[in-house]
Amino acid sequence: MTHLNESELDVLIIGAGQAGLAAAYALRQSGHTVALVDHHARVGDSWRQRYDSLVLFTPRRYSSLPGLALEGDPDGLPTKDEIADYLERYCVTHGFRVMSATRIVKLARRAGSFVAATSTGQTLHARAVVVATGPFQEPIVPAAAYFLPEQVEQWTVASYRNPAPFAGKRVLVVGDGASGRQIAHELVGTAFVTLATGKPRRLMRDRLLGKSIFWWLETLRLTRLSDQTRIGRRLQEADAFPAGKHLELPALQRHGVLVTGRLSSFAGNEAAFSDGVTVRVDAVIWAVGYRENSNWITIPEAKGRDGAIVSDRGHSPVPGLYYVGRNWQTSRGSSLLLGVARDASQMALAVQRHLGCAAHTAESLASAAPGIPAASHPGSFEPQL
Repeated sequence: MTHLNESELDVLIIGAGQAGLAAAYALRQSGHTVALVDHHARVGDSWRQRYDSLVLFTPRRYSSLPGLALEGDPDGLPTKDEIADYLERYCVTHGFRVMSATRIVKLARRAGSFVAATSTGQTLHARAVVVATGPFQEPIVPAAAYFLPEQVEQWTVASYRNPAPFAGKRVLVVGDGASGRQIAHELVGTAFVTLATGKPRRLMRDRLLGKSIFWWLETLRLTRLSDQTRIGRRLQEADAFPAGKHLELPALQRHGVLVTGRLSSFAGNEAAFSDGVTVRVDAVIWAVGYRENSNWITIPEAKGRDGAIVSDRGHSPVPGLYYVGRNWQTSRGSSLLLGVARDASQMALAVQRHLGCAAHTAESLASAAPGIPAASHPGSFEPQL
C-alpha cells in the first residue's frame, strides 16, 4: 500500500476504479502531483467482488481506457475478472500511486483547499479533488426487508456470488434489471426461482445485423448524447439495457422462472405480489439497484437541500471539486468504460484551469504581502512508499 504524507497534493482522486484511473491518465502530463485513494485492497476489486458469472455487455473493443488496450477478441465480451485484472495492469503500466485499503471518511474545505481524513488516521491536503467513486456504491435494500423473519436469508446483488448456497431453496429475486434477470436465469436448476418485476423494462438486442449493438451506438454517436438533447432524454427515460433473447421475460418463464408483478408485502415467509400471486420463500436476493453514499462529503455547498450531490456535468458549485463516472454525467457512456475517458479529459482541463487560477491568486497575495513567507512549492510533495 502506498503511504502518502500530509504535504499538500495538487489533485486527490477518490476512487481507483475505471473513473479514477481515467482521471489520473488525463492528468498524467499536467505536471501536478496526483494521488489516488481507494478503499479496496487491490485495484480492480470493485469488479472482482461481483458475482462469478458476470460478463460485460460491451465488447472488448469498447471496454478499455486510453493508453492500454484490453487483450483478447475485440468483438468478444470480457468477464468481470478480465476487467479487474486489466484495471490493475493499467495502474501499474502508467505508474499511478494509489493508497489502497483506505477509505476517505471525511472531506472538508479549509482556507481554499481540501482536507481529507482517512480511515487509517492520515490527513491529506489537496488543492483540487476528483470524486470517482462510481455509481455502484451501496445496494438498495427496501423497507420490506425488515418485515422478513430471521429464517429467510437475505442477499443483495453485491453479496451474491453463485447458485451454490441456494440449492433446493425457494428463492425470490426482487428486481428485473440486467443483474436480476441474469441471476434468476442462472439459479434455475439449482433453486426454485421467482422473479418480481417492477416498471416495464425495455431491452436492447445485444446484436443487430451481425454487429454488437454498441457498434451501432458508437457509430451513430448515441452514447455521447447529453440528456439535454431530445434523443438523449428519450434514451435516459427508456433506461434500456442490452440483453440476449434468453433474458426476455417470456424466455425466462420458459426457462423455469416464475415471473410475477411488483412485490407488495410479506406475511412471514410468504410474499404477495401486485398480480395476486403469493409464494413462500427461503431466500430473497435484492436486485433493485444501488444508491450513492456521499455522507463523507461535509462541504455544505456541495449538496442540495435533500443531501444529494449537486453536479453540473461533473462540476461542483464548490471551486476545485469535480466528479467523474456518475450515471449520465454528460451522456449515456459516462459511467461506462467506453465513455468515462471523454469525461475525464474534460475534467482534467477544468482542474488545470482551477489550479492555474489558484496559483495566480497565491502569487498575487504573496506579492501584495512581501513580509509573509511563501508556501512551499506543491511539487515538493513526495509520496512515501
